[in-house]
Formats: sequence, C-alpha cells, structure tokens
Amino acid sequence: MTTDLVAFTRRLGQLGLMIAGLLATGTVGFVLTTDRGPWDSFVLALDTVATVGSIPSPTSTAAEVVKVLLIVFGVGTLFYALVTVAEFFVAGHLGEILAERRTQKEIDSLSNHYIICGFGRVGRQVARDLHVAGASYVVVDSNPESRELTSAVGVRFLEGPPSDDELLRAAGIERARALIACMDSDAENIFATLTARELRADLAIIARAAAEDSEKKLKRAGADRVISPYKSSGTEMARLALHPQVSGTLQVNLEYRMEEIEVRAGATGIGRTVGEVRGGAFIVGVRHADGSFQPMPAADTTFGEGDVVMALGTPNTLDRLEALFETATRAPA
Repeated sequence: MTTDLVAFTRRLGQLGLMIAGLLATGTVGFVLTTDRGPWDSFVLALDTVATVGSIPSPTSTAAEVVKVLLIVFGVGTLFYALVTVAEFFVAGHLGEILAERRTQKEIDSLSNHYIICGFGRVGRQVARDLHVAGASYVVVDSNPESRELTSAVGVRFLEGPPSDDELLRAAGIERARALIACMDSDAENIFATLTARELRADLAIIARAAAEDSEKKLKRAGADRVISPYKSSGTEMARLALHPQVSGTLQVNLEYRMEEIEVRAGATGIGRTVGEVRGGAFIVGVRHADGSFQPMPAADTTFGEGDVVMALGTPNTLDRLEALFETATRAPA
C-alpha cells in the first residue's frame, strides 16, 4: 500500500467518523426536541444531513435549531469529502497506485532476477549492463527522483529504503538470483547487505564500497563480493599509464587476470611465435591487424605489428608479455 493511498484512506476514515458523529448528535437532538423515537429521529437526521428534504420539518424552535446546525455541518462535511475524493483523482494518485500494482504483478512473476539497491551513477550503469545482457532486474531506491528516471525507460522500480524487509520481499528476494548493493553510502550498503543476508542465506550479494575499511564490514555483513570503484578505477588508470600497449584488463581472481595486449611497432615479440613467447601464460586468442581473429592459436603462430594478444596468466607472466610487445628502445644507427 502506498503512502498516498494510506493517507487517502485515513482521511476517508476521519470523514466517516465525522459523519457518524454528526448523525448520532442529530439523532439525540431530535429525540430531545421532538416527540419522535430514536429510529425516526435518526431517519430525520440522515434526511437533514443529506439535504434530501423528504421529511416534513419539525415545528418546535429547538428542533429547527438542531436541523439548521445539521444542515450547516452536514453540507460542510460532505463538501470536504467531495473535495478529498476529487483531489485524489485529479492529482493522479489513482493512476500511480494502479501503475504500482501493475509493477508489483510484473515483479511477482519474475524469478532468477537481480535486485539493484540504489539507482545512482553506479546503479544506472549496472542496470544498463544487465539490460544489454537480457537479464531481468528490479530497482529499489529511496530517492523519489529515481522513479522518474526509471519510469522513462520502463524499469521496474520500488521506492523505499533497500534495507527494509518488506520492500525486499516485494522485490522478490526469495526468487532472486543476486542482489547488488551499489548505493553512494557505505552504511546503507551494509544495512541492505545485512537485511538481504538475513532474509536469504544462499543469495549472491555483490556490494560497493567507497572506503577501504568498509570492505571488511561488508564481508562480515554477508557480501560475497565487494567492489571498490575508486580503487579499481585508480588501479586501471595507473596500469594503462604504465603499460599503454594494454588495451583492456579483466581481474579473474586474486592470482590471475586476462589482458588484451597490443603489439607495438619495434616490439621484440614481432616475428616470434606463440610457443616462444607465452611462457607460463595462456594465449587465448589473437586479433590480427587485418581484422581476422584466431582463437587458441597454434604454437607456431607468429605475431605481427598491430596484432592484439588476449592472454591469461599471473601478474608476473603478463608483465613479461607486456615487455615483449611494447615499443623497444632502438639504438641510434
């Protein structure tokens, strides 16, 4: 139930109590000022409040005073009720509620999907990559502005704190494949991770950490993988600066990584074969300068200028390959 619907229901409840109190007061007033019984007095009070006028007016002055007061307060109350209902429809709250219910039905039909907690810059990039991969996902964010961003691109969105148990259940955490906590605040990521791990022990959780000391806390909170965008981007920038021939890096685990290494002009590895240069690394593929691609090249495959070598290995073995394919310093003629 949305906040708007709860507020609207509360106002209707208050109006109902006001009308009930008004009818009860009018019934008692007519019983005391006329010779009518309780039921007839109630019917007269209801007729007066509704401004129907189908029952003859009482003749006594006291009863007429009661009737006037009932008309004044009854018309005011009914007018307020009309304004409340009209405001609810005109403001578009009904459409929002229906849209949220449609979204919830879509989420209830999902399984093996991803839950993205936070829709900032990192969260939006995660959503784009999941969309490209054809994966289903649900975004949970407490920022109301994120609703406009997600509605423009048709993303399933739930507004509220990602650390809320009921909200994560509504996002289908029992059926989800993984949860990605990528909010700007490390504290919020920790709380979301704790909640998700408590709700489901076997869920894969990937969390973002801005500060180094938050990585250990996220691990203790239950995160399976912790990513530090600032650390990883800084490491990547330094690596590209130190080794300009490396066009891409993928950290497989703590011991192995995969790299795309460009064979630069004047490199000592030009003209040498895969068997001669690979050492302890695995040459996964070679994209030749003419655009052709050779997966798992044979040991006698030679490297030429402009080729891109895809290799998997330890940092030491890849450093050796990088040195072979970088531009060599030539002695003057």
